[in-house]
Amino acid sequence: MKIGFTLNGKNTFIDVDAARRVIDVLREDLEMTGTKEGCGTGECGACTILVNSESRLACLMVAAQLEGAEVTTIEGIERDGRLHPLQKAFVEHGAIQCGFCTPGMVMASIDLLSRNPEPTQAEIREGISGNLCRCTGYQKIVEAVAAAAAAKEKDGLP
Repeated sequence: MKIGFTLNGKNTFIDVDAARRVIDVLREDLEMTGTKEGCGTGECGACTILVNSESRLACLMVAAQLEGAEVTTIEGIERDGRLHPLQKAFVEHGAIQCGFCTPGMVMASIDLLSRNPEPTQAEIREGISGNLCRCTGYQKIVEAVAAAAAAKEKDGLP
């Protein structure tokens, strides 16, 4: 099936099996390896991407669902070589350890802040609850998201 969609701001056209998982299309066909596969069953959130500005799990989507969509992966959020404000906050607050969950956490946090620009810590915890991390204990992640939210105007967070 020929599928056309926008990937990280660029028109993209691929010919793939319509039932192929989006995680495989992104990583294997389009070389967007920042999107990770942790569980393959929608339980861990490592494969979180934005589809039409909403967080989705790439392991649970099939290629046909990309038709006409606007897709953003972790590779698509930096601007002019500068980290996205959430990426910067994750680094500054030590919210990364092994880094495997980080792309999914950042993408889920972008979605959260687009819907709730001033979340409480409890709302942040709820907003990232679909994303598992085995290393950090979550507190530094919550602090990073809160810091990015507080600095929103200054840093140009969408």
